[in-house]
Amino acid sequence: MLIASAFIMTTTVGQEPDKKTEKAKEDLQEQKLDVVVAKQDLTDAQHADYISFREESDMKIKKNQESINDLKIKVLKNDEKFRTDNQKRISVLEQKNVNLQKEMNEYVNESPEEWEAFKTRFNQDMDDLVKALKDFTILT
Repeated sequence: MLIASAFIMTTTVGQEPDKKTEKAKEDLQEQKLDVVVAKQDLTDAQHADYISFREESDMKIKKNQESINDLKIKVLKNDEKFRTDNQKRISVLEQKNVNLQKEMNEYVNESPEEWEAFKTRFNQDMDDLVKALKDFTILT
């Protein structure tokens, strides 16, 4: 009887770690799945941010080009004496706008930190160009 009790206790005690192990394995699998889902959510959010930023940038670049075209027309209506100088200055601004479009088109999505750095630098360059276009005065 004593042997039977010891055997039952050993069997029952031995099963508890198995239940704990199984529960731990299940928890680990759930956590792994949670990590996969979280990574996918992050990737989706980053992609959405990229698309949104690109659309906004494309609109700004298009608006810049319209401003540049307006300046080109104004220069043509102005005195010939300063036309060449004005056209050169406008060409510089237009090239900056083209370069911004090229940067956006060639951007390769990298780490989140590099993306944030790219956006910051790109926005600063865009803001500088927009300001230069607004502040542009035609030489007369």
